[in-house]
Amino acid sequence: MFVPLKEAVAGTCGGKAGALGALLRAGLPVPDGFVVPFGAYLAAVSDLDLGRYAAEPDAQDAARRAIEAGPAHPGLTAALGHALGELGDAPVAVRSSAADEDTGQTSAAGRYESFLAVRGAAGVADAVRACWASLFSPRALGHGPFDDLRMAVVVQRHLDAEVSGVMFTPFEPDDPAEIEASWGLGPSVVGGTVTPDAYRVAADGTVTRTVADKRTRLDRDGDRLVVRDVPAEARERPAIDDDTAVRLAGLGRRIAAERGGPQDVEWAVADGRIWILQARPITAALPSPAQAGPAGGGERGAADRDEVLAGTPGSRGAVTGVARVVRGPDDFARVRPGDVLVCPFTDPAWTPLLRIAAGVVTETGGVLSHAAIVAREHAIPAVLGIPYATSRLRDGAVVTVDGTAGTVTPANA
Repeated sequence: MFVPLKEAVAGTCGGKAGALGALLRAGLPVPDGFVVPFGAYLAAVSDLDLGRYAAEPDAQDAARRAIEAGPAHPGLTAALGHALGELGDAPVAVRSSAADEDTGQTSAAGRYESFLAVRGAAGVADAVRACWASLFSPRALGHGPFDDLRMAVVVQRHLDAEVSGVMFTPFEPDDPAEIEASWGLGPSVVGGTVTPDAYRVAADGTVTRTVADKRTRLDRDGDRLVVRDVPAEARERPAIDDDTAVRLAGLGRRIAAERGGPQDVEWAVADGRIWILQARPITAALPSPAQAGPAGGGERGAADRDEVLAGTPGSRGAVTGVARVVRGPDDFARVRPGDVLVCPFTDPAWTPLLRIAAGVVTETGGVLSHAAIVAREHAIPAVLGIPYATSRLRDGAVVTVDGTAGTVTPANA
């Protein structure tokens, strides 16, 4: 029923699993695991008319409920128990690997569900079904078309990372590798809930770094994920040293050579060892390194709200529109097509907003975060890491977002 991760290929296990399988076969440091392939999903949902659900938005909730309620390949939970036993019954990461995910055309960043710190066959079975059901989530179906609704699921050893991050390998041999890093588990960097340290590793091994104020971290506590404050003395301490950055860049070159092009790589350091958690094609180029700059300062509730704000360029281009301050899901309905989304950060639940927004401004996050990647795929300007942007920009004010220069300018500034 399952495929060892080292044997996974995209045709039966999806792009994410296929890439990890190729890296394992090449001898790269990828946590071991297995894949619940397309075939298991198709067998589990064979009695459901899921094509009808995809075409009828009002029925999408019903489709998700039907999948999550328990359709399962006969013996799924028992088979999971056996496979997990071979991994040592340790906590695992359960991650989507859909047919349209991690392709050269689109990353599908944040479109489907993934889970960390899952334990036990029953818990993993629930997580697998949740990954399957996420094919029918609003943020997935909003992208269409619906001609390849197949979902495989990767199950890997969970790593209790001391440091995690994202790396973009060079587009050209003389280009630098771009690395972002922060304390704890990777979703902090991927989801942009922290502004990470940024490292640029030149082709000759020279490292340039910008150390950020990393105030929170995500860690595993038993079978839960918890957000903790970073001790004051560690907030502005570099998350990795230059030697680690150089070693990461070297791994990135090997990964790019193996995968045949520049790659967006998620990585982690656990017990002093570097691990590769994901590699997918880069779907949109970063702003030019010469244009990138540090995040701006500022105080919460600054009296002069008409100042020009400076942050990190995340997606090139410029646009003028109405600033819509969105602090959480309760504000989603207020966003209209053409608005400039101003928010603390974006996680996968925010993906539909990035499809209608004309630009995006965040308080935290780096150029390799979810918000920046999705903004580049949708070709909308993005400026990241402007402290207190939701207080310093007035809701309803007209602003110009320059994602090339990394500035946000109120109309009357």
